[in-house]
Amino acid sequence: MLEEERAATVMPFDVTNQMYWTDSEPYFQTQYRILQSRGLARRVVTYPEIARAPELRGEGPVSPSIGRALVSARSWIWTAVTSAFTDTPPAELPAPDETATERTLTGAVVGGIEVVPIRGTQLVDVSFVSTDPQLAADAANALVQEYVTQNLENRLAIVQKSLDWLTGEIQRQQAVVEQGERALADYRESQNALSLDEQQNIVVSRLNQLNTAVTSARTTRLQRETLYNQVQALGEADLTESLPTIIATPQVQQASGRLLELQREQATLSQRYGERHPDMVRVAAEIEDARRQLQVSVVRAKEAIRSDYEAAVTEERNLSAALEAQKNASMDLDRKSVDYTILDREAGSNRQVYEQLLQRENELRVTSNSQANNVQIVDLAEVPNAPFSPRPGRELFIAILLGLGLSIGTAFGLNHLDDTIKTPEDITNQLRLPFLGLVPAVKGKVAPMLFGNAPHDFGEAFRAIRTSLVFTSGAESTRIILVTSAQPFEGKTTTSCNLAMALALSSVRVLLIEADMRRPGLHQYFGLQNTVGLSHLLTKQSRIRDAIQRTSDPNLFVMTAGVVPPNPSELLASGRMKDLIKSLASSPFDWVIIDTPPVLAVTDAVVLAPQASGVVFVLGSRMTQKRQVERAVEMLMASSPKALGVVLNRVDFDRDKYYYSHYYGYQYTSYYGSAVAS
Repeated sequence: MLEEERAATVMPFDVTNQMYWTDSEPYFQTQYRILQSRGLARRVVTYPEIARAPELRGEGPVSPSIGRALVSARSWIWTAVTSAFTDTPPAELPAPDETATERTLTGAVVGGIEVVPIRGTQLVDVSFVSTDPQLAADAANALVQEYVTQNLENRLAIVQKSLDWLTGEIQRQQAVVEQGERALADYRESQNALSLDEQQNIVVSRLNQLNTAVTSARTTRLQRETLYNQVQALGEADLTESLPTIIATPQVQQASGRLLELQREQATLSQRYGERHPDMVRVAAEIEDARRQLQVSVVRAKEAIRSDYEAAVTEERNLSAALEAQKNASMDLDRKSVDYTILDREAGSNRQVYEQLLQRENELRVTSNSQANNVQIVDLAEVPNAPFSPRPGRELFIAILLGLGLSIGTAFGLNHLDDTIKTPEDITNQLRLPFLGLVPAVKGKVAPMLFGNAPHDFGEAFRAIRTSLVFTSGAESTRIILVTSAQPFEGKTTTSCNLAMALALSSVRVLLIEADMRRPGLHQYFGLQNTVGLSHLLTKQSRIRDAIQRTSDPNLFVMTAGVVPPNPSELLASGRMKDLIKSLASSPFDWVIIDTPPVLAVTDAVVLAPQASGVVFVLGSRMTQKRQVERAVEMLMASSPKALGVVLNRVDFDRDKYYYSHYYGYQYTSYYGSAVAS
């Protein structure tokens, strides 16, 4: 059983992040490759019972020829299939220090190992293929035992390597921590920053207090400066009346009150005595003295205002100087704090790394002592009772099944790749068009004609088409039928001639017109001259009676293409062509068959299709691909023809004998065997 590497961790040690997800598939694929590696096999061949095995030394018994052949064939097929669909890793080369015997034994052990993971589990089946049952069990057990041991050794080696690295890293980090602590202590001593945090708090508090005091002193100074300026701006006579602050002083109020009392007393005495009366003289002297006292009090109040203003100015100046000094102290402390914080943070970081390294070292020591392994043997290999290979009967049966499947698959694949129109069902189901009939293929280079020695089934096919055409082309006085195909060489002209012959054989008058003026060849079928034809009629070089020629059948008349014109498309699309078709619709002919060029080559048939009573679309069996036919039908249907039917030409009955004998056996066997041409 193979578990993920985390399964061997010792909780809570050797755990980084339980929420971290990794893809375990690469790990398991690596372990599968290790199980089949030469390094592990080299450890296995040190076992005495394996090193002495004759089979591994190339001295084992030779298997029977049939069994050896089956095994070789199976191995060859399996190797070819797996190399075609999978990327086979290159073979592992022997180690340089391997001896010849070790190289032979190791290669034989590697060749016999089979590792098969059980889907949906963490279990792995490890097998060893050998002709010796005991060797198969011993080699498999030795392989998994050595794998478990090697896996544990690798884990412990990785842990020990980590411990060795951690030991050196811890010593280096310890020196870094000591250096940081020493630098921090030296800075405290040199900068007198033993209690930097507390001192910073005191400086900041003092700075805030001074800032508040300076603001208050500035306000007081402004108030006193305003009052002082008012006093300086007023005269001596207006001081007592204009400044409430001076009037409100106790000395001024006392002097002002005494002056008012004396003035009232003088007013009372003046009603009884004259100015020279001793009482009047006394009161006048006291009033004069009171005025002097009031003047002195006002002067003293003014001096007090000036003294208060100067004191406020002095206090503001002193507090501002103290505030600036405190700011400088605070800035100096900030500079010291920045350097101190950097040193302290660096020392703390180094201390934290050192503690983590110590913790990691302890965890790895616990993991190393635990001997935990993520690989364990669930079941040991047992000595098999019977061989599992070769089994000639089963392998022969599988080979037959594979051959049949490959043959059937190839046949269906080829049939799927061939998207040509082959059967009437392709016409009705895929093209969704009416099917008029099919024409069998006739061997030979000369096209068969009904007036000649055409095979009986060939002539009967055109009589069947004639019957279908009679029932699908309406009952007009003269029925005009357009014959075309998707591409050249599908038998369009041969079909036109034989269809005209089949109609003529039914005692009706038929006119066959060759409208394929680019490659005229219809006259060759009847042995006629092509000196005067449709091109002369459309260019007004002849009359219609001069362009029509008789054939050996009195009911069949032919209008050849005439001399090849430089502009056949313009002639067929001209008004004279439309007039010709209109005149033929009321002519003495019962049928008019017009042989036109292929649809995908030129657009002549598309232009003439709406003017005809119907269109016969000739398809060569296994000649035209479905997409080409669909394109040609789409072009024809765009012109809105009155009727459109399909004739499947050149059908090879011998190639599709089973299909046509099943569906058309009565028609083309029994009927052909007893019918007589009519």
